[in-house]
Amino acid sequence: MARRHKKGRDITGIVIIDKPTGHSSNHILQRVKRLFDAKKAGHTGSLDPLATGVLPVCLGDATKLSSYLLDADKQYLVTCQLGIVTDSGDSDGNVINEMPIPEFNEATLSQVTQQFLGEIEQVPPMFSALKHQGQPLYKLARQGIDVERKARRIYIYAIDIIDCQSDSFTLSVRCSKGTYIRTLVEDISHALGTGGHVIMLRRTAVAGYDLSQAITVETLQEMADKDGFVTLDASLQQAENALPDWPAIVLDEEGTKSIGFGQSVTVQTPFKSANVRLFNMNNQFLGLGEMSAEGVVAPKRLFANAVS
Repeated sequence: MARRHKKGRDITGIVIIDKPTGHSSNHILQRVKRLFDAKKAGHTGSLDPLATGVLPVCLGDATKLSSYLLDADKQYLVTCQLGIVTDSGDSDGNVINEMPIPEFNEATLSQVTQQFLGEIEQVPPMFSALKHQGQPLYKLARQGIDVERKARRIYIYAIDIIDCQSDSFTLSVRCSKGTYIRTLVEDISHALGTGGHVIMLRRTAVAGYDLSQAITVETLQEMADKDGFVTLDASLQQAENALPDWPAIVLDEEGTKSIGFGQSVTVQTPFKSANVRLFNMNNQFLGLGEMSAEGVVAPKRLFANAVS
């Protein structure tokens, strides 16, 4: 078993967890934090207890990337059971209505799903972590309280039909941040002329990470028991690879010092204004910056090594 430090370890990296069903994202986060004995840890967007799949957990300085990974696009595999409506929109909720299912086929389903592509407005569900006057909506929902929610603009990039049965369907959905798949499934069900709820939800990709990189908490536990931190640390993804779409800017020695003091620097670059990843001349990751069209780079979130 890995030896623990009283105050936790200063370790930086991202572990891609394949979250199991039946557990909250925070429960998985705390288990991973204990296994790595990390001082700091944070995940990049909650999955419902029912849901499984890709859950990036940031450790140490990598937690500074969490909010940016949260904004990334995501991909899901979802199965909807038609004819039954639950209060939560998934099989963890209570049945509140049963409805007949009209006859339809894959062509009909395809026509319906096409209506939800592109930028659409979506009303968040009551069973969500969004807050109303300081209270999470799901807590109010459990008390039978319903409050008005404003529609939000989201973007659905693709919906592919994986399976189509007389009383269910399975879709692959690629979408923007803020998308509630449960709500999308309910809306598609209504457009088919019935109701429905999610019986399986699996996140297959987020922010460039996918299931091929994911590891279960049980496997991490086995690593810790057998080889301790050596094997655990080898499972970490490097923080500098977390935002591959952000251009990389290499700073000279003087620029590295200036950025470390929180000062802006001017660089020669072919890029236009953009969020950027910052490196020193030894290819050491310094953190994140924002570059203007004039090539002026201002620090946004710096890692400890950038100011040491």
